[in-house]
This record gives sequence, structure tokens and C-alpha cells, in this order.
Amino acid sequence: MTIALENAFWEAGNRAIVNDVSVVFAPGQVTAIVGPNGAGKSSLLRLASGLTPLSRGRVLLDDLPLSSFSPAVIAARRAMLMQDGVLTARLTARELVELGASVSAAHLPHAERITMADRILDRVGLLAFAERDVMRLSGGERQRVHLARVLMQLEAAAFDTSLGFLLLDEPISAQDLARQELILRIARAHADRGGGVVMVLHDLNWAAACADRIVVVHDGRIYAQGTPQTVLSGALVRSVFGLAEECVRTHERTGKPYMLPHDIMH
Repeated sequence: MTIALENAFWEAGNRAIVNDVSVVFAPGQVTAIVGPNGAGKSSLLRLASGLTPLSRGRVLLDDLPLSSFSPAVIAARRAMLMQDGVLTARLTARELVELGASVSAAHLPHAERITMADRILDRVGLLAFAERDVMRLSGGERQRVHLARVLMQLEAAAFDTSLGFLLLDEPISAQDLARQELILRIARAHADRGGGVVMVLHDLNWAAACADRIVVVHDGRIYAQGTPQTVLSGALVRSVFGLAEECVRTHERTGKPYMLPHDIMH
């Protein structure tokens, strides 16, 4: 299963936020979307999810227009974790995770939902808080509960179909370093099981370390795309981020690029 954008435009206030973008996201891969603030990264991800309608162009799921699928089919094949998940209902962490199955696998028996929800909460490190009111959790904990919810959405539906796409908008923004690694390992495992992962990241080091492919967005367009080794060059960080070319190094063991704040601040 692939998700593809063809000549995608999204305009707001007479400005093209996403400007003639064509890109294909493949299963079995982690793709990181990177770029400066305001470049159009989150907007591109929302277009790929179908949550934001295109101004022009097409979004395709397995070569068919996304609009030709029912909401239930779309929910079974892609799940979107947004930056600012707003919750007003008073739910426990387990109840919120169970909601993931409600949108993609309503037939799943309640006992199985509970078992699966607890297993996924354990995976994100929050099983001990299963009965806790979500609004009493920290920002980082709530972010991981919402991650568990979208994992539930896809994995409950996988009883009927293959694993779908995780679309993650800044999934590590509220996490400490250890939880950042945990979340990115979860994303990596999803791709290794045959699912697709597309995520917006601001940290170029994490993007280089965990992604198979990097898509650089600048001024609403795709500036570059490819492997971390081919994309994250000194010339690119200078032209896109305004940093010195010399701050990009190559990791001796992995061969992937990385940057040190000490070099950037020097």
C-alpha cells in the first residue's frame, strides 16, 4: 500500500502553503519530513492523511483517489497523530486508547479491545497509568497515550488488512531523550513489520538516525529527498537552515550525518 500526492496544492489567504508537491510514501519505510518552521511540513502531512482537502492535485491510496474510499477504510489504512490533540471528554488512558479501535474495527469484542489497549499502553511505557484520567497526565504522557490510540487504530484493523500508515506530526516534541528513543523505535518497528511511517521531525539528528528516507520541505515545496546520507549535506543545512556547512559530520559507525550544537554555536 502506498500513499502518493500528485501536484498537490493547498492555499490559504492567497498563499500556497503546499506548492505543487509530488511525493510517494512506501510501506516498510520510515520517512522523515524536515524543514524550517513554517515550511509546510505539517500541512503536507495533513494533505496525505486526507484530513485537509486539497486546493488542487490528487492524493492517492494504492493508485486510487483517497476520496473514493469510505471513512472506515481510510481509518483502517492510515492513522494520524497531530501535534495538538485536544481532549475535552474525561477519559482514562485505557478508554482513550480503546477509541482507536472504534474508528477502524468496531466489530472487535470489548474484551479483546482491553487486552490490546493494555498491550499497547505497555509498549509506550504507560500501562501503570491505564486507569488514570488523561487530563491528569503530563504533556509528554498525553502525547504517548495519543500515540497508543493511533497504534490501536491500525493494529485493531490489521485483523482484516495489512498494517497501514502511521502519520506522526512531531511525535517526540514533548518527550525526554529516553522517550524520544522509545517512540522512534516504535515507529521503526511498525515499518519493519510492513507498515509505513511518515513523520514530521525538527531534530535532524534523530531524522538521520531513524529514517530510511528524508523529505526536506522549504517554502511549501520539496527541496530535496533521499537517504539521510544523500540529503543532509553541509550545503543543504546552509541553504535551508542558514547553518555553517562545517557543522555536518559523518558518524564513523553508521556512515550517517549528524550535527553537534557545540559546532553550531561556535
